[in-house]
Amino acid sequence: MPAVVIDDIHKRFGAIEVLKGVSLTVESGQVVAVIGRSGSGKSTMLRCINGLEPFQSGRIEVAGHEVVQNQKRLRALRKDVGMVFQSYNLFPHLTVGQNITLSPRVTQKVPEKEAVERAREVLAQVGLSEKYDAYPETLSGGQQQRVAIARSLAMQPKVMLFDEVTSALDPELTGEVLIVMEKLAQGGMTMLLVTHEMNFARSVADVTVFMHQGKIWEMGPSEELFTSPKTPELANFISAGVK
Repeated sequence: MPAVVIDDIHKRFGAIEVLKGVSLTVESGQVVAVIGRSGSGKSTMLRCINGLEPFQSGRIEVAGHEVVQNQKRLRALRKDVGMVFQSYNLFPHLTVGQNITLSPRVTQKVPEKEAVERAREVLAQVGLSEKYDAYPETLSGGQQQRVAIARSLAMQPKVMLFDEVTSALDPELTGEVLIVMEKLAQGGMTMLLVTHEMNFARSVADVTVFMHQGKIWEMGPSEELFTSPKTPELANFISAGVK
């Protein structure tokens, strides 16, 4: 059973159609990168997958959950689907450990001892074991983004969504975060990521999707897509090194 099925999604903001019949399937354990110019619909598609944006027509199923605008069903969906954004959204008044244990304790009713064990485990996974008692303001941007990834991992999701998670970081900090994401991919995590990091998409993603004007313009194995674009739009995008 595929991890993500997107079937003919149409999404409008008022009179503007942002997604124009998007269909995509992501298999379990697959890493799919989504690239394209600003305004092509990439982030909107990701937000529809997690139920953050309602869509007008079509169907989305993620980790066995049909995405519908029903609060109870959306809560169930988000227990299985983690999402990491460009902004870290950490609570500044809580320590790193408290930020990570909060959701498992509140939404999954995980006992505190188990939540702490999970938090320490995922912090080790992202290379920040020593930061459990630190406050977000004492961390670099790259470290905060790695904590945000750890927070999602603590929910033990079946699918991870990443929306331009490195776009606010300088190159050195970007590298820290990409290493963590590459390790997740190697560990078999199902991942769908919107990114402007072309080298990462090419080397780590199994499949790359190029979106243009609200549609999936091209899609295929990453290396093939980057070396042999079939449309002038993708060829121009790659050659321009557009971010």
